[in-house]
Amino acid sequence: MKSGKIVTLAHGAGGKQTSELIDQVFKAHFSNPQFTADDAAVLEVNGKIAMSTDGFIVSPYEFNGGNIGKLSICGTVNDLACMGAKPLYMTCSFIIEEGFSMDKLEEIASYMEKTAKEAGVKIVAGDTKVAGRGQVDHLFITTTGIGKIVDGVSTSGAFAKPGDKIIVTGDIGRHGCTILLARENLGIEADIQSDCAPLWGTVEMMLETTKDIHVIRDATRGGVGTVLYEIAAESNVGVKLDSSAIPVDPAVSGVCGMLGLDPLYLANEGTLVVIAPAEQADTLVETLHKGKYSKNAAVIGEITESMPGKVVVTTEIGAETLLPQPGGELLPRIC
Repeated sequence: MKSGKIVTLAHGAGGKQTSELIDQVFKAHFSNPQFTADDAAVLEVNGKIAMSTDGFIVSPYEFNGGNIGKLSICGTVNDLACMGAKPLYMTCSFIIEEGFSMDKLEEIASYMEKTAKEAGVKIVAGDTKVAGRGQVDHLFITTTGIGKIVDGVSTSGAFAKPGDKIIVTGDIGRHGCTILLARENLGIEADIQSDCAPLWGTVEMMLETTKDIHVIRDATRGGVGTVLYEIAAESNVGVKLDSSAIPVDPAVSGVCGMLGLDPLYLANEGTLVVIAPAEQADTLVETLHKGKYSKNAAVIGEITESMPGKVVVTTEIGAETLLPQPGGELLPRIC
């Protein structure tokens, strides 16, 4: 049953209401042996670690396939996974607008609890602030994560080599398209759901197949096209894509066709770009096809020596064209 309660400035003042908010919402969903009421959590981490932090101000805060809470866990977990790190611990900071529904806040915390459990990560500390009406767009969340890097794994955008194959772990552009349709009054009806998902399990499957993976990147803001331009610059290599091999949901393709958008530049929240030696590519894709979030994985291109820093696309009729380099405002903004 909905309580009808809202967040007030008193919930951010540090007194009784703050304690009640933490106990009744956050502690109720995030409690674990490392969750602390002290100023910092005490953790055990052995070996090489990865650490990442990210802020989430997505509008709307609810969308088909998730909400800002689920997104905040997936975003940080996936950034750790891209470095070959098993997510262990997270902190989260909430900035909540006065008047925000307490029921919605608990629903968001519930999504975070469920997603963290799936990812195998523990939320161990956090912070809560309440801002006056109009100072915040409903709710902002910042998360920081720590993970332990798997022995023998070393990935970086600077490690791509000519001859490597480029793999995407799923179809592209669904999250960006979902947010676009939820935010703008476009009058377009399309059955599109965000791909928002925690991807440590996907990366773990690949690493159990082979640790000989050069690059893993989360194709979020700016999409696959932006990520490939970043990798091309970091590694000083060229990128050649086969447009016919790039998996795109038909509904996403249809919306992009109507609006003149390129799925390569739409955000993903459950799709990785993976660059690995050619001899590993087919085995990795075969492994990915067995995964919960990677059934549409495909080899979409290769790394080349020619045209370093550029991304070239082979069209369906065999012509080659330069993918425009991203610049200015990439639409839709996802955060």
